[in-house]
Amino acid sequence: MSPGYDKEPFIAIRGVTDQAWTGYEEIGRELISAVGATRTGKTVIVLECYPGVRQEEIEGGLREAFEPVMPTTVIRAEEAALSPRQVDRKTKRYMTDDRVFGYMAPFRIDEFYDADKIDELREKIRSAENGIVLVVGFGASLIARGDLLLYADLPRWEIQQRYRSGETGSWRSEHKERDPLRLFKRGFFFEWRMADRLKKRLLQGIDYYLDTAASNSPNMLTGHALFEGMKQASRRPFRLVPYFDPGVWGGRWLEKHIGLPRREHPYAWGFDGVPEENSLYFRYGTIRVELPAINLVFFESIALLGEKVYTRFGAEFPIRFDFLDTIGGQNLSLQVHPTTEYIRERFGMTYTQDESYYVLDAAPGAKVYLGLREGIVPGEMLDDLQKAQDGRAHFPAERYVEAYPASKHDHFLIPAGTVHCSSAGCMVLEISATPYIFTFKLWDWDRLGLDGSPRPVHTEHGANVIRWDRTTDTVREQCVNAVAAVAQGPGWKEERTGLHELQFIETRRHWFSEPVVHKQNGSVHMLNLVEGEEITVESPTNMFDPFVVRYAETFIMPASVSAYTIRPSGPSEGQTVATIKAYVRG
Repeated sequence: MSPGYDKEPFIAIRGVTDQAWTGYEEIGRELISAVGATRTGKTVIVLECYPGVRQEEIEGGLREAFEPVMPTTVIRAEEAALSPRQVDRKTKRYMTDDRVFGYMAPFRIDEFYDADKIDELREKIRSAENGIVLVVGFGASLIARGDLLLYADLPRWEIQQRYRSGETGSWRSEHKERDPLRLFKRGFFFEWRMADRLKKRLLQGIDYYLDTAASNSPNMLTGHALFEGMKQASRRPFRLVPYFDPGVWGGRWLEKHIGLPRREHPYAWGFDGVPEENSLYFRYGTIRVELPAINLVFFESIALLGEKVYTRFGAEFPIRFDFLDTIGGQNLSLQVHPTTEYIRERFGMTYTQDESYYVLDAAPGAKVYLGLREGIVPGEMLDDLQKAQDGRAHFPAERYVEAYPASKHDHFLIPAGTVHCSSAGCMVLEISATPYIFTFKLWDWDRLGLDGSPRPVHTEHGANVIRWDRTTDTVREQCVNAVAAVAQGPGWKEERTGLHELQFIETRRHWFSEPVVHKQNGSVHMLNLVEGEEITVESPTNMFDPFVVRYAETFIMPASVSAYTIRPSGPSEGQTVATIKAYVRG
């Protein structure tokens, strides 16, 4: 059990605690103070928004705070945007007809605004009565420069919850989509990419930053406090805010060991190491601000990632840790990930989803399906997959796919193109490259999703990328527990557990009962405590305060930290514990 697993980790930000406010009333007072409560004339406040932000709530909250002091006029920026029909037409080729996969769209927000309509809104601003003119919307910064610039933000996981509840739909689409997968697709391939381009250009010049993740509970920072917080976070170990999601094959391990509330549909996934999706909590005194972790990647790229990693990948976090729980659940879908050439040509991604399964725990009889059996005929396997997809036959998985017994601390390496899945009975720490939606399901064991509909299967894509030479002998030699000793000393040893030589991620496991020194090697490090109840991470130079990590918690060590030590602590003091560490190979 891990009763100490922290589901709400935060980073205490120092030195700027007086630059944070909470609630619309407090925020309104600060903004009025910033523009001058007794000022005559007109003040333009521009509120740029990430897609999915509750604009009506923010507009109403600020208006209520402003109007007792200063008259307020609201200009809705998206009145100058292209019509939903025009936006759909412009993005159609990137969205495709597929339910899950599109193509990475290259657009900028200004390509979706009409110049004449922008002029009309600017004329409304000029003719508005004295007081505050609030320009609000995704694209508001195109309408006016303003006397104050605010940015309203929220994490992608929160956007997905709004998709699922029906609260939020696609940005300016004529089709009122209700399928969360299609909504996510449009966000992933189009809206979020465009919004991130704008954010990267705009954020360093903002006066204030709004956290809008919680309904009617906004928090606000000065732009300076935001960037000071990100600077501090990128120079110390930290954890992302985890989230957990049910799935048709979900188990009960996460519920039991992480201390999650029981749900009708068990938890299948746990995400505590995906900066593109997870949040960060920054605490300024008593005020906790939630922001997308990807902001740290964008604006502290070199300090976080390391110059070599940034040069290779740009402002992207290339490593992902997440949990897959099938203990007491069902098999994962039989699947394969695209090759680099395929993901680039078909989806516009620059690198692919190489991955591995590190087994945190396993029930008796657990196994991992990995690679193909010797001597199979590809055409026969594809025909049987198609028959299963058509509902004409049950796919005989073990006729074609090799299966290996899975035990705690086994590590299975899964280079792109390798057919694989976990069986029921496994608790997997998945260590992979970040393009995390690119899973081609080949077969889903004749079941429906939680929504009662068939889960998307992409046999055609899969057939194009399966490496038919990844068969039993090769896989057993190269991909199953390819552990090699690296170094050892009094009370510790270091092992290389992978990944495959074709993958850019290196993983090292340390077993230790005494403090172990980790040195920087030009890459951000991502670690998880895979054995033992507690460890403490410390800086030999007092660069950061001691940082406590508990069983199954993932944490990130920025490249800016030149060295750190890890020792067993608390209930694990004097015992042998283990961490798994991933980084980008040099």
